[in-house]
Amino acid sequence: MRKSSAALATLALAAVALTGCAAGPSFDGAACDRAASSSGIEDLANITGDVGSKPDVELFTPIGGQSSTFGDIVVGSGPALTNSTQSAVFEFSLFSGETGEPVAATAYDDDRAQLASVGYWAQTVPAFGNALECATEGSRVLAVVSPEDFGAQNLSSFGLEADEPVVAVFDVVRTFPSRAEGALQYNDASGMPTVVRAPDGRPGIIVPDGDAPTDLEVQTLIKGDGATVAEDDTLLVNYTGVTWDDREVFDSSWDRGAATFDLANLIPGFTQGLTGQTVGSQVLIVVPPELGYGEQGSGAVPANATLVFVVDILGIDPPASSQQ
Repeated sequence: MRKSSAALATLALAAVALTGCAAGPSFDGAACDRAASSSGIEDLANITGDVGSKPDVELFTPIGGQSSTFGDIVVGSGPALTNSTQSAVFEFSLFSGETGEPVAATAYDDDRAQLASVGYWAQTVPAFGNALECATEGSRVLAVVSPEDFGAQNLSSFGLEADEPVVAVFDVVRTFPSRAEGALQYNDASGMPTVVRAPDGRPGIIVPDGDAPTDLEVQTLIKGDGATVAEDDTLLVNYTGVTWDDREVFDSSWDRGAATFDLANLIPGFTQGLTGQTVGSQVLIVVPPELGYGEQGSGAVPANATLVFVVDILGIDPPASSQQ
């Protein structure tokens, strides 16, 4: 829904030259049990410092790494990472399990923070994804990864030996929800699209028969209790868009992970529909052509199309860059 088509750019995390993507093995948040992560590896290191700041790490090397395992050094009290595409801010440090020497680290700097997901880490190194499933905001997680699980190419990239285990310290600095979380709202508006939701919150949009409205239409479907959105805010959202006439989805973030948008750079109908809403809300927006892509259309959107969006507002001012 940007004013012009833009290619998606993949931004690699500063310290890790590994490829990743949003899609990853899904897991059921209802079955999350971090108590099962108490593996005893916490005794392999002395780790001090506040979560979100670069830790002081003393490893009792050499560390045996025949199998990968993890444990929670600090258990945070914030929201949990309950699915593979949920966005979060992670900081991490990587060490040789043989020598204890540092190998790589993120900046531990709010201005340089990036969004990632458990799915991204699972694609990068599956054992990292396992270690982060169901972790809570404010947690510090210690992971030992076997050479086999870390991978020969990754070991070589970091100048490590083929039989050298890797130790990672992850801080879960901030988590964002993956769906709207608030109170369901009643809307008595005939002729408007109907929204149904899958168990994970993914919306389905049923466009009614009949002509599309000629004016911008906005309905709050779920009312969140977070901060109020201003027209110049940067938002983290999950969204689905369909065209009224052909009822086809032309864009959705649900398969690739939440999107970050500067409201000032979006089509007018999208900006107007979200301004004044609150974080945690789900909003239905019907955008007439003159407030959308107009006579030119854009990509999969034909000319003079009326657009229907369902938007879950997940946060304001997330990190500007992401690796989902």
